[in-house]
Amino acid sequence: MQDQKSAEHGHPTAWVYLRVFAVLVILTVLEVGVFYVPQFHGVLVPVLLFLSAVKFTLVAMFYMHLKMDSPFFTFLFGGPLLLATAVILALMFLFGRSRCGADVHWTCIRVSS
Repeated sequence: MQDQKSAEHGHPTAWVYLRVFAVLVILTVLEVGVFYVPQFHGVLVPVLLFLSAVKFTLVAMFYMHLKMDSPFFTFLFGGPLLLATAVILALMFLFGRSRCGADVHWTCIRVSS
């Protein structure tokens, strides 16, 4: 019985880890590239937050082995994480100020060239 369970929830092979690593490298290159493309400066912060969230999810799923663990552990890890993210985003929008002193506007951020 135990052998059958371990076969179902076996750890990924080295090839899977290498593919996840390649995806993480590509996402990092996209993050750096987004910073230097002037058309993205209006939505720079949301795009970077989204890309970093995708990278964090991949790391948590594969390198922290949440994908292979019980769904209870994923809930135990992800539930408070989602709650904390929602609280932080709400506080950013309620009390955040941009560099130009106005309420948070993603278009106000300027990057010197």
